[in-house]
Amino acid sequence: VCLTCCSRDLLVRIDQICHQKRIKFFAGDVFGFHGFTFADLGDHEFVEEKTKVTKVSSGLEDGPDTKKVKLDPSETTMVKK
Repeated sequence: VCLTCCSRDLLVRIDQICHQKRIKFFAGDVFGFHGFTFADLGDHEFVEEKTKVTKVSSGLEDGPDTKKVKLDPSETTMVKK
């Protein structure tokens, strides 16, 4: 459901109904140079692409600093949230 140019009371009422019925709700309006947008997506899942992090050991040193974090921008993994 998308609403624009509505009173605050109507926006809140429709949002509550949509939220109860698990319907996605979007609202927005513009006032000259100013405006707002609001989205109530409820519970939803999305996928985010993250750079894969690997720990590399040089093999030359011993101690707590031997494993260093390596970021490889060419290797990514998809994380579901």
